[in-house]
Amino acid sequence: MSEQCLRPDEIEAVEVLVDNWLARALNENPILVNVERDSDMAALERRWFVRIEGEEKEASTIRLWLRQRMLHHETYVLPAPEENHAEFYAHLLRRNRAIVGATFCIGEEEAVFLVGAIPSSTVDETELDRILGTVWAAVERCFRPALRIGFASRFCE
Repeated sequence: MSEQCLRPDEIEAVEVLVDNWLARALNENPILVNVERDSDMAALERRWFVRIEGEEKEASTIRLWLRQRMLHHETYVLPAPEENHAEFYAHLLRRNRAIVGATFCIGEEEAVFLVGAIPSSTVDETELDRILGTVWAAVERCFRPALRIGFASRFCE
């Protein structure tokens, strides 16, 4: 079953909701440090770049893009491992089991990304809060252990 395709006016309403939520969250949420809109207004999708601060990983950027059917999100987590590949990927696959609404995956240049999507028709402030919190928590919980596994020789004492 395919998701509902929003009309142009409905997409614009979701776009305004995301813009307003991000502006408010930028002022109220200390982990949110910067928000930018894609300047290519000719694109068929609306895009935002949301920079968040972490404790384990200094900062991450969540890329959001809104289409007629889905609001997608993607966050670069870390580069491809240099060593211990099987253990590294097993660690991330185990973490996937506990994450709701996002998944670790392999992206460009074999790098690790956290990705997810929700139907555009369900976007509201609660869902946007959940996406932000999910990304922050998932990156914070997996980053240092994954780094120590996939780049172990760099941590020798």
